[in-house]
Amino acid sequence: MPKVIIDGQTVQVAEGVTILQAAKQANIKIPTLCYHPDQAVKANCRICVVEVSGSRVLQTACSYPVYDGMVVSTNSATVRKARKNILELILAHHPQDCLRCSRNGNCELQSIAEEMNFTDKLRYPLAVRNNGKQDTSSPSIVRDPAKCILCQRCVYACSQIQTVNALSKGNRSFDSLVLPAFGQDLVDSPCINCGQCVQACPVGALIVKDETDLVRKAIYAGKKVVAQVAPAVRITLAEALGEDPGVVSTGRLVTAMKRLGIETVFDTDFTADLTILEEGNELLQRLQNGGTLPMVTSCSPGWIKFCETFYPDLLPNLSTCKSPQAMFGALLKTYYADKMGINPADIYSVSIMPCTAKKYESQRPELTSTDAGPDVDVVLTVQELAKMIKAAGIDFANLPETDFDLPFGLGSGAGEIFGATGGVMEAALRTVYEVVTGETLQNLDFESVRGLTGVKEASVNLAGTEVKVAVASGLGNARKLMDAIRAGKADYHFVEIMACPGGCIGGGGNPIKNLAKMEKRLDAVYKTDKELPLRKSHENPAVTQLYKEFLVKPLGEKSHHLLHTHYTPRPNVNK
Repeated sequence: MPKVIIDGQTVQVAEGVTILQAAKQANIKIPTLCYHPDQAVKANCRICVVEVSGSRVLQTACSYPVYDGMVVSTNSATVRKARKNILELILAHHPQDCLRCSRNGNCELQSIAEEMNFTDKLRYPLAVRNNGKQDTSSPSIVRDPAKCILCQRCVYACSQIQTVNALSKGNRSFDSLVLPAFGQDLVDSPCINCGQCVQACPVGALIVKDETDLVRKAIYAGKKVVAQVAPAVRITLAEALGEDPGVVSTGRLVTAMKRLGIETVFDTDFTADLTILEEGNELLQRLQNGGTLPMVTSCSPGWIKFCETFYPDLLPNLSTCKSPQAMFGALLKTYYADKMGINPADIYSVSIMPCTAKKYESQRPELTSTDAGPDVDVVLTVQELAKMIKAAGIDFANLPETDFDLPFGLGSGAGEIFGATGGVMEAALRTVYEVVTGETLQNLDFESVRGLTGVKEASVNLAGTEVKVAVASGLGNARKLMDAIRAGKADYHFVEIMACPGGCIGGGGNPIKNLAKMEKRLDAVYKTDKELPLRKSHENPAVTQLYKEFLVKPLGEKSHHLLHTHYTPRPNVNK
């Protein structure tokens, strides 16, 4: 194990680590921008340069490996002068509108300027790229090339993790930009709206499209605002408001939303349970009647668009079930409106989601069940709800707990685990096992489909029939599974795919993540599941009552009309 001297401290480190990693071990902070702990090293921003004894030039700490006897200075006059100049060059291309930026207070560039005590006047003239023009064409994401620092973290997320390749670096010198191919708008690219680029961006060059004003206007206008809250939101909202990752805030978030003026707050766990009844029965029907296999889950709208774009020949494999959000929207403007004696046109349907692709999904023409407009009028992400709570001066940490409203306020642990990769699969297996075998499942925890591993496989014995299942999160992993299915090399019966790494707890609309935060969020999901009195979707009495009063039966005529949909092959414009 090499011994390295960093700023006078001797550190013994593992073979092959970088100066940046060694410095971290010695509790010495080196500034970084293009570096991301969950991505490959890029070494293109240069802000992490350090002085290595015997080296003619400064070296990038993020990429330079240590060796035994190395002597490093991270804070010499030469290093400070170089970093200051690099920072000035970056800022010379960056708008100076920090107070109006959505990343104000949560911007890595802003933090570095503060840490370096940069208070000098810029020596270089300010000249922003792309003439400051934004791309607001996407329903989910705003792209602001003027704020881009060319770190290419978004490019890595889009091309290497998600394999969508909607973004790449183009042009040269001052005209260099990260943009879709052929200079097209984001809405015309293969972008699947997952928002992983937003999660990767260290500044405000890629942000969630903010629609909080639409909800405020509806509240101020006295509309009947009815909201649904996705399972992952209760896991990540407290984190977005400054609490530790993994803090569950179910009751407080309901209280906060009502204080914002949202009249009725429902739990999307309810339609997650409903999805399992419909999807589980669809799987059984395909198994028994020779339907298209493997059946692939359809809860993730980013994944659906990915399949429509890159695997249109495999659309018959997708479950016809709408996502829990879409099912909820349909029920709000039909069953709920009728039950409460409300004109569907008077309901303003709001979804609180961890997912930027849900904004895109709500605008799909297939998801309109009545003449009263879209089933979901607007989608707010966790980031947006957190901003509304802060702006309203609500002390979230000290709020009392409030229950979700009825009749859609009861969800099971099976619905709760929809927020994590493998959760839909596990929830379905809990129900399908008992429906097929007629026996009570003794162990509800299907450990083999849990965890943040990219692709997981398992098999379940259902009354003598071995059912093979697979789970993937992140579209790069989904591509591996779909390529195998397309080639006839996969003998699975049931496949779960989530667009975002880790599932909904890793969605683009959550607070900015890393792997350590994701693990804490995942632990919180399964802890919440264990603490709920109901852990199986088919035992949810509110779902049973819905079928009795309205839907009649899973896969029936009414549920087919309201809870199922079809998909649309889309051209891949990058081909």
